[in-house]
Amino acid sequence: MTDQSTQGFSHVNSAGEANMVDVSAKQATVREARAEGFVRMSADTLNKIIEGNHHKGDVFAVARIAGIQAAKQTSNLIPLCHPLMLSKVAVEFDAEPEHNRIRIESYCKLTGQTGVEMEALTACSVAALTLFDMCKAVDPSMVLDGIRVLEKVGGKTGHWQATEGSDKAQSEGAGA
Repeated sequence: MTDQSTQGFSHVNSAGEANMVDVSAKQATVREARAEGFVRMSADTLNKIIEGNHHKGDVFAVARIAGIQAAKQTSNLIPLCHPLMLSKVAVEFDAEPEHNRIRIESYCKLTGQTGVEMEALTACSVAALTLFDMCKAVDPSMVLDGIRVLEKVGGKTGHWQATEGSDKAQSEGAGA
């Protein structure tokens, strides 16, 4: 029985059942992923965060730690993800006052047999949710959007990178 369905979904076996992919035959390589997301908010809320005048304190510090913690817990949140020994997780924030938003970028890295895209996406998502949670009392109309993988490196498909400004992607390497 094959681990991959005829549609090419790796988490569905030939009988159409959900399963965890067997990665034991894969070579351990350095794997990295970057993801981004945005939290749109009022100009007043963004100014409070930028100026450090938010009544809950340093919202970036709390959201950064939440994102890092979330990346480490991804396999507990996403049923078929493998538990991974991450060697690096970073979460960064860029205020974009011209768009009334905060851009979040996460980065995950390890040496292993499976990629870290889900960990990067989870870090970014939970950091965004934490920003929302800390600011919802002053701005309940905030919007989380644009969460996506920006880049992945390593594994069979090699280097993949999202094309700037679109949802299309470009790849380098085998299997792409």
